Amino acid sequence: MKGPVTRNGADLMFKLWQSQGDKAGLPPGTPIHIGEVKTERVRINLVDYGPDHYEALAIDDLQACQIYSARPDSITWINIDGLHEVDILERVGQCFGLHPLTIEDILNTNQRPKLDIYDDYIYLVLRMPEFAPDSGEITLEQVSFVVSGNRIVTFQERPGDTFDSVRNRLKSGKGKSRKLGTDYLLYALVDSVVDNYFIMLEKLGEEIELLEVELVENPAPATMRKISFLKRQMVLLRKSVWPLREVISSLQRDDVPFIGEHIHVYLKDLYDHTIQVIDTVETFRDIISGMLDIYLSSISNRMNEIMKVLTIFAALFIPLTFIAGLYGMNFNTAASPYNMPELGWYYGYPMALGIMTMVAGSMLYYFKRKGWF
Repeated sequence: MKGPVTRNGADLMFKLWQSQGDKAGLPPGTPIHIGEVKTERVRINLVDYGPDHYEALAIDDLQACQIYSARPDSITWINIDGLHEVDILERVGQCFGLHPLTIEDILNTNQRPKLDIYDDYIYLVLRMPEFAPDSGEITLEQVSFVVSGNRIVTFQERPGDTFDSVRNRLKSGKGKSRKLGTDYLLYALVDSVVDNYFIMLEKLGEEIELLEVELVENPAPATMRKISFLKRQMVLLRKSVWPLREVISSLQRDDVPFIGEHIHVYLKDLYDHTIQVIDTVETFRDIISGMLDIYLSSISNRMNEIMKVLTIFAALFIPLTFIAGLYGMNFNTAASPYNMPELGWYYGYPMALGIMTMVAGSMLYYFKRKGWF
């Protein structure tokens, strides 16, 4: 798994606007990288396989890609990690006959999931999610697929992905992986991306359960920040999985080239998995929104309890303050018929304390009978 770096959302939006501004005024199809540079150099890996053979290697010469792709009895999967070196991506486009608009979309790493159909190939772009256990942050990496004949070219922002299970099946030769064409390979790769959503949502579910316990037992300002953070994560996920449903639905159409009818049953199952992901995301969003309401209610209840205690103390001390103030006037003159004989009485001070204790006890008993505490 890749280790994403936690960043402020406002900083990311600023970088996005700044990158988009660099493209303003340029003709359509102008190749310019938009997004963050996530690897030092571009790496190209090739997998060539058939029913009876399998070969995987790292290459530096694009001519080798053409040689392998020209084999009629094999399927070639070319994976390119790193999109920041525009000249290399331009040569890739020329090598495989890609439209300038396709190269432009590949270099723009802020694409919405979509499917474009050209005469010689289909172009598919998805968002691949990853979860950082340390920070609990979700990152979405753009993955582009170009499918043409017996060749699939994938473009990723950096090394490391969720396709190891597909590579292992191709290497072992088990199942149908080597026996079917590029349409099945495309299905397997997209299915791996969708399965990763399930893994990530399971981890998010654990985070939500822990937050629910904290919310009930000890809600604090930090709890509010965690709820807001998870709410932003759900918004991010929702923006990536809803278009994914449309893309997979489009792949099931009969007029999509390079997608055989025998693959539709797999795509239908993949579509069902996508719907499950969407349902889970929407359920988590509802739970988190409810947690926000519970937090506000808990804080309000705690404040009411505090105010109730303070009010009880204030009510207790009101009569005590009156008694203390009354005997603090010190009107004790022999000439006055309204003197306070208690001031000269030997038991006057204990009597005043006893009266205060009796009044406070009576009020506490009355409050308890009323159920006010």
